Amino acid sequence: MPGENLSRDEAHERGRLLSVDGYDVALDVRSAVKGEDTFRSLTTIRFRCAEPGATTFADLVAPSVTSVTLNGTVLDPSAVFDGTRITLADLAAENTLTVDAQCAYSRTGEGLHRFVDPEDGEVYLYTQYEPADARRVFATFEQPDLKAPFTFEVTAPEEWLVLSNGAEEGEPSGGRHRFATTRPVSTYITAVVAGPYHYERDSYRRTFEDGTELDIPLGALCRKGLAKHFDADDIFTVTKQGLDFFHDHFDYPYPFGKYDQAFVPEYNIGAMENPGCVTFREEFVFRGKVTEAAYERRASVILHEMAHMWFGDLVTMEWWDDLWLKESFADYMGALSLVEATRFHNGWITFANHRKAWAYRADQLPSTHPVTADIRDLEDAKLNFDGITYAKGASVLKQLVAYAGRDAFLEGARRYFKRHAYGNTRLTDLLSVLEETSGRDMATWSRAWLETAGVNALTPQLTCDAQDRITELAILQEAAASHPELRPHRVAVGLYRREDAAGSLVRYARAEVDVAGPHTVVTELAGAERPELILVNDDDLTYCKTRFDEGSLVALRARLGDLADPLARALCWSAVWGLTRDGLMPARDYLDLVLRFAGRESDIGVLQTLHSQAQGALESYTAPEHREAAARALAEGALHELRVATPGSDHQLAWARHFAAVAAEPADLQLLRGLLDGTARIDGLDVDQELRWTLLAALASADAADAAAVDAELSRDDTASGKRHQVRCLAARPDAGVKARAWADVMESDALSNALVEATISGFARRGQGELLAPYGERYFAAIERIWQDRSIEIGMAVVRGLFPFWRIEQATLDATDAWLTGHADAAPALRRLVSERRDDLARALRARACDAGAGERG
Repeated sequence: MPGENLSRDEAHERGRLLSVDGYDVALDVRSAVKGEDTFRSLTTIRFRCAEPGATTFADLVAPSVTSVTLNGTVLDPSAVFDGTRITLADLAAENTLTVDAQCAYSRTGEGLHRFVDPEDGEVYLYTQYEPADARRVFATFEQPDLKAPFTFEVTAPEEWLVLSNGAEEGEPSGGRHRFATTRPVSTYITAVVAGPYHYERDSYRRTFEDGTELDIPLGALCRKGLAKHFDADDIFTVTKQGLDFFHDHFDYPYPFGKYDQAFVPEYNIGAMENPGCVTFREEFVFRGKVTEAAYERRASVILHEMAHMWFGDLVTMEWWDDLWLKESFADYMGALSLVEATRFHNGWITFANHRKAWAYRADQLPSTHPVTADIRDLEDAKLNFDGITYAKGASVLKQLVAYAGRDAFLEGARRYFKRHAYGNTRLTDLLSVLEETSGRDMATWSRAWLETAGVNALTPQLTCDAQDRITELAILQEAAASHPELRPHRVAVGLYRREDAAGSLVRYARAEVDVAGPHTVVTELAGAERPELILVNDDDLTYCKTRFDEGSLVALRARLGDLADPLARALCWSAVWGLTRDGLMPARDYLDLVLRFAGRESDIGVLQTLHSQAQGALESYTAPEHREAAARALAEGALHELRVATPGSDHQLAWARHFAAVAAEPADLQLLRGLLDGTARIDGLDVDQELRWTLLAALASADAADAAAVDAELSRDDTASGKRHQVRCLAARPDAGVKARAWADVMESDALSNALVEATISGFARRGQGELLAPYGERYFAAIERIWQDRSIEIGMAVVRGLFPFWRIEQATLDATDAWLTGHADAAPALRRLVSERRDDLARALRARACDAGAGERG
């Protein structure tokens, strides 16, 4: 990995020297079906140099280069190519570079990924480049500010479907496909998808007020093996709704011609915004029953990637420091369009409860950074696709809309697109246009929200008179000592009490206020009757930790489920989870809230988040001496809710999956086995293939299903998805030999694809297996620097995060982590960041366990 890095300074200097007029890229991927490791890549780049005679370099990561020709002169590849860069000396004012190379197919999801479907032996290819893996497929100037038009030609087996960013020109001949030249785009969003994909078509038509018409061909594709599960109609519906929304609000027609959406195997991320050829992970093609939250999540990702066509593709950040200029906007606009243009009207609830939880966690890590970050190189950039860049940035934009006004915000976006179309921008470019449209001081707002790190906590302070009338309601703002910035917040403060026969907690008073500094008085609510609950970030207008006064906390402990408004309820759930993570609420108190009130939660997305957080609280934050009783109570509660849930409902399915995740008692495991073999039945619960694998994974990790049972299940589902499940289940078995094989498969070999590495890691580190896994802590610290050096960054990240010895939450593990960090001060900064983040998770878990243990002693 180190030899493949690119620094910001190098990119800035190259960007100063060069401007690129165009790429012609010809790929021959017929070798993919022959089992060969490489393919031919022939690239011609036309570019200009501001300082003739200068020396620079092109990027290429390839096993070998056949020839390099610069301005008609044939260069010796061994003299100019070092495996990652091609030196270009004595440049002319106008230059032509041609590179003929043998590039490698990927098994890690980076570059041109090659997948062989175990179900039918078919071969599928797709590309994934962000932030800098186009250089694994063709010679490039791999940085976002050197935009250029691209013309792709791909030679493939004649029966294959081949797609790229542009529409195909003419009919393919001899398996050769030529695609229309793109508008100027960055290298990382070019794309090729090739293979015997199942492809469905539709179209989108729009007539604008000036009479012009727009006709966008739509396509959706997946592997042939998934075609029977492919609900392309729903995908097209969301796509058209999104295109309508963005055309209504952006006043800039979709600029990239066609719009294909490819659902591809073994994808590392959720999706990628390649213009005209968006790629998604194929898990969004649902093989079994899923809850409505899964459909909402897919729609959200579709709209997020569509927003990128404007924020990111049309207008692109100059360097990865301003990654937020595309990701935060896409996250915010994706959520806004989801709520206002599709059937998923509760999207802001999901955003508040789930998406922002990601941001709050990231913003409290030692690696926290401002939304606009200091990105020194590509390794920094890779790690900054995080909760701050996405979810905090989107939350900050939601605050900006409240601060500047929605109309001013959207008018600013429209001017931004028109002013910078096909160009690159920095933070200042956006701020200047928003100042124009809002009349607000964006520099001050930016310094507070975009250029500082950390999250503030807002706590209400209540004083009432003898008649239970509010004499003063203040909001106290705090910040961590490490990031002491107190920010301006536009918040809504809601007062709640019982107001109906059912005993529901409802809001009876609300005020919007600008919070500034450590103490802000909410004068608008003076004289109101004493509330049972004060919610200081009602309606989720700002980004903060929500805290409670003592009376409100008492009310929540007793009556959280009585909150009538689903958004207010979601915000309270999020707040008590934050208290638990911070060691301010014992984990068992949080689990008690889940046991008493989660069964009344109407929003399925919130419910599934509660299930995930309850499992985390049990495994990481509950004191060891209390964990067995807490686990038993959680499983009993889950089984009760499963039995009383409406048959066939999303809630029933969610409780079934949660029950499988926490089941441990012999009777519980026997029920899982009965559901799997058909001897037990719960009315309305369809035990389809995906649920079967969930049940089997639980049994395997509890030593209640052997390898033969896992292999027998694979024979029922001998597909790519089934293989991933099988690998996960096999690695989950609590057997020393099993763990040794799984460790070797990941750490001592690079034979597994990225998807199977992920599955093996997921199975390896299962709850309740700490003693069995104890020897691997020392081996982890001994191996990670080698892994980081020898493997791709995707695999390195998966290993360092996934195999950190979190199975032993104890001081000795913390000491071992500190010893590694102290002894490896010169390790790659990105590697040190990953280890320090996991150290922080471990220290947080130890603090939370101490809080939980202390609560037990007091009780």
